Amino acid sequence: MNTNAKSFNSPPTRGSGEGVRLSPHFQLSEFTRSSTARRLGIKNEVNSQQLANLTNLCRYVLEPLRRRFGKPIYVNSGYRCQELNRAVGGAVKSYHLYGRAADIRAAKIEDNETLFRLIKELRLPVHELLREQVIKGIPTWVHVAI
Repeated sequence: MNTNAKSFNSPPTRGSGEGVRLSPHFQLSEFTRSSTARRLGIKNEVNSQQLANLTNLCRYVLEPLRRRFGKPIYVNSGYRCQELNRAVGGAVKSYHLYGRAADIRAAKIEDNETLFRLIKELRLPVHELLREQVIKGIPTWVHVAI
């Protein structure tokens, strides 16, 4: 894993997380960006424990999934600070608050069900696996948490 941008033992990350790589295919900025946070002026920044959790989410779930899927996986929502979680109507004890969850999708909506099935097929170490916003049997995104 390339960690040259920041040490995982460093103090809380500031800014967007641009250039901080969590795994070969995922960057911190994918998990902290939010149009709602930007619109409301919310700083959605992680501390060292949340960064470690996001790294584990990538290492043990998203990266193996990406390798098997063979195509990019996009993060709709990753880490959410308390203020952002409230603003988007997230659950009070959401795993997103701890950097332990992500809502992911494929480039084509039809492939989201494939992501869901692959997570189960690969027996990835997930605590939550949900099809979200299902339209005609196809999830708009997949929620995954460790």
